[in-house]
Amino acid sequence: MAHARLVTIALLVLVAGCATVASPPTGESPAKAAPPIAKAPAKPTAPPPATAKQQSIASRVAPPAPPLNLATLVERLKGTNAIGVLTKITLKNQVDDLLEDFRAYYSGTIRTPLAELRRSYDMLVLKVLSLLQDSDPSLAAAVAASRDAIWGILSDPAKFAAI
Repeated sequence: MAHARLVTIALLVLVAGCATVASPPTGESPAKAAPPIAKAPAKPTAPPPATAKQQSIASRVAPPAPPLNLATLVERLKGTNAIGVLTKITLKNQVDDLLEDFRAYYSGTIRTPLAELRRSYDMLVLKVLSLLQDSDPSLAAAVAASRDAIWGILSDPAKFAAI
């Protein structure tokens, strides 16, 4: 849902940018105005070498945070004010349902393919990210960074059995 909104907004911005019309110079009628001349695309140039100041700043910037472990992530999600209590309960129920689907998948009681479970997992993560992105961007970044690590746990039967 959030992805669809972002795509819609991006398309509207692109279309709005294409809809501008150059007005003719004052005193000329639109029929007499010369058509705009298209400029040749600029040749790509190599970026200039980094200055000492840029290198100093780059050395102080921390690398991206490593993915959070599952327990820390759960605690941060429980403690955030960016998600309301009822929404947290709904999310917990959806997580429990997904975990139950994985248990059934590994026990062989359902024939849902792993790709379908991945789709359900991705949709749940996107929902959480959309809830966090404005009010708790640091937690949203942590969730995004942990996405593949959590999937690695869920998709590996041995790791999943350990949780």
